[in-house]
Amino acid sequence: MNKFVKSLFTMIAILTVLFITACGGETTNQETDDQTDGNDSTVSDEVSVKVGVISYLTGAGASYGEAITSGLKLAQKEISEQGNVNLELVIEDSAGQQEQALSSAQKLMNSQNVSVIIGPTLSTEMNVVGPEADLNGVPIIGTSTTAAGIPQIGEYVFRNSIPESLAIPASVQAAVDAYDVKKVAIIYGNDDVFTKSGYDTMHEVAEQMGLEILTVETFQKGQSDYNAQLTKIKGTNPDLILASALYNEGAVIMNQARKMGIDVPFVGGNGFNSPEVISIAGEAADGLIVATPWFTANEDEKVQNFVEKFTAEYGKEPDQFAAQAYDALYVLAEAIERAGSDDRDAIRDALAETSGFEGILGEMSFDSDGDVVMDPIVLTIKDGKFQLFQ
Repeated sequence: MNKFVKSLFTMIAILTVLFITACGGETTNQETDDQTDGNDSTVSDEVSVKVGVISYLTGAGASYGEAITSGLKLAQKEISEQGNVNLELVIEDSAGQQEQALSSAQKLMNSQNVSVIIGPTLSTEMNVVGPEADLNGVPIIGTSTTAAGIPQIGEYVFRNSIPESLAIPASVQAAVDAYDVKKVAIIYGNDDVFTKSGYDTMHEVAEQMGLEILTVETFQKGQSDYNAQLTKIKGTNPDLILASALYNEGAVIMNQARKMGIDVPFVGGNGFNSPEVISIAGEAADGLIVATPWFTANEDEKVQNFVEKFTAEYGKEPDQFAAQAYDALYVLAEAIERAGSDDRDAIRDALAETSGFEGILGEMSFDSDGDVVMDPIVLTIKDGKFQLFQ
C-alpha cells in the first residue's frame, strides 16, 4: 500500500511538472504571439495605397503630362522616405483623348483596383472620367482641370487647381488697372471644354467690368494659321486681347499677332501657365498676363526647396502643373494618413475634410463641392521669364 501511494505521488508530481511546463510554454508562445502582433501592428501603421494616375503623356500637350507626373514622382519619393504612407503610382497615358482617358480610368479602377485617381490632365477628359469615378465610388483629384463645373460632377470629385473663375478675374482686373483698358477682343478654342470655359469666364468678366467687347474669334485645336482671326482683331483696335487656349495654340497666336504689328497686351487663361509658351513664342510672349497659384521665384523656403530638388532631378525648373501635382499628392497622403486605410470611402471623406493645408502653392482647403479654396498670383512674362505683375 505504501509502495502504491508512493508511486501515485510520484506520478502526480510528474504530471504536475508537465502541466506547469506546458502552461509555461503556452504562456511563452502567447507572449511571443502578442509581441509579433505588436510588431506587425507597428509595421502596418504605414498605410499602403495604390494611386492611379491618368496623364497626357503623348501628343501635342505632352508637356503638361510630363510636368504633372514629374511632380508626382518627386512627391512620392519624399513621402516614402517619411515612412507614414506608402503610395504606389500606377500611371496611364490618356494622350489628351476622352476615350483613352476613360479606358485608362476603367482599367485603373477595375483591373488595378486603385483606391484613388489623380488626373486626368484636361477638363475635357475629366468630363467623362469624373462621372465614371464617382459612379464607382473612387475619389479622383484633378490637378490641372480648371473648367467650370468639374467638382460638381460628384461627391468623389476634387481638384486643387485654381479654376478659371478665380484666375481670370484677377488677371483681367490687373491688366485693366495697369493699362486703363476700355475695349477688348477675345479669341478662344471652341472645340475644347477647358478653353470654352475660359472664354465664358472672360466674356462674363469683361461685361461685369463694363469693357466693350469688340469682337470674338474662335479657332480649333491644332490650328496653325490665325491670320484671319488676328486681322479682324487688329482692325478693331483693342486695348487688350483675352485669349483662352492651350500653350501650343496660344504661343503661336501671340507670335503671329506680334508679326502683324499687334502690340497690345494679352491676358491668357490657365493653359498659358507653362514655360513652353516662352519656348515657342520667344520674345512675342513678353507682355502676357496670367493668374496662377505658382511662382518659381517665391522666396518661401518650402518653395525654393521644391524648385531646387525638382531642378536637380529633372534638369529644369518646375512649372505650375508640376507644383500642383506635387501638392496634390501631399494632400492625398495627409488624407490617407488621417483615414488610416486604403478604403475608397474613407479616403474620400478624409479629402473632404482637408482644410488649411500648407503646401508649396500656399494655404489651401476644399469647399463643400470639393473645389480648391486658394488665392491666385498675377504674373507677366518679361525678358523671357515669368515675373510678378506690378
